[in-house]
Amino acid sequence: MSAIERVGVVGAGQMGAGIAEVCARAGVDVLVCEADDERVEAARNRIEASLARAVRKGKLTHEVRDRAAARLSYTSDLAALAGRDLVVEAVVEDPRAKMQVLAELDRAVDAHAVLASNTSSIPIIDLGMASGRPDRVIGLHFFNPVPIMSLVEVITSLKTSPETAERATDFVASTLGKQVITSQDRAGFVVNALLVPYLLSAIRMLESGLASADDIDAGMRLGCAHPMGPLELADLIGLDTTAAIAESLYDELKEPHLAPPALLLRMVKAQQLGRKTGRGFFAYAA
Repeated sequence: MSAIERVGVVGAGQMGAGIAEVCARAGVDVLVCEADDERVEAARNRIEASLARAVRKGKLTHEVRDRAAARLSYTSDLAALAGRDLVVEAVVEDPRAKMQVLAELDRAVDAHAVLASNTSSIPIIDLGMASGRPDRVIGLHFFNPVPIMSLVEVITSLKTSPETAERATDFVASTLGKQVITSQDRAGFVVNALLVPYLLSAIRMLESGLASADDIDAGMRLGCAHPMGPLELADLIGLDTTAAIAESLYDELKEPHLAPPALLLRMVKAQQLGRKTGRGFFAYAA
């Protein structure tokens, strides 16, 4: 089994930037790929700001920060990912966008490379078949914020080879030091199959007028000892992502309680997506 020493990350929004950062902090050479030069610069700024924040909070020394930053390089050319041992796709949670990226990666990277998706809910078999090399495709679902959250879900499809699963799992657990849980290839996997119905129930409670957003969240924080309420958590995840996961769950399972509520869909259309836009169920300072 060949070791994973060179990683590529495609898409460097909130999740992709975090994945690139934790790989660099773990001593891995990382190439971040974004769609254009403007987004490349935004990715660089996002990752450097996160590293600086870790230094301010005493989580990293200046020396460790500098070494991590030196392991990161950036490109807008997908072909530059040739030679990477693992490429993690972290683009928007949309099946067509992810399938297109994986199809392009099949043409760009070497035959030995593992292709991983950070999808929250899309079946890995769909992504694997789109890639043309389903035996090399696996789900690696990191959690936000990636540098802090210790969990990664590893999802294999019916076509994922044992070697791919072993290489990816060993990298996440041994190199990155994350806790691995494994899931069958079904919409939502383990965590979101449990979490998202709970979030949707809170949104429906607000939509029905049964309780205010503040009271719903206070009830779960103080009554159930949750670190944050469901509406604040949905804002942190992103309401667009929450809606996309709900749609994926409903598409596969056809259970009415999994369909995204009308209020959630209206907020997504209004671009009130939570923390990343400054407004969701709650308002956030810029």
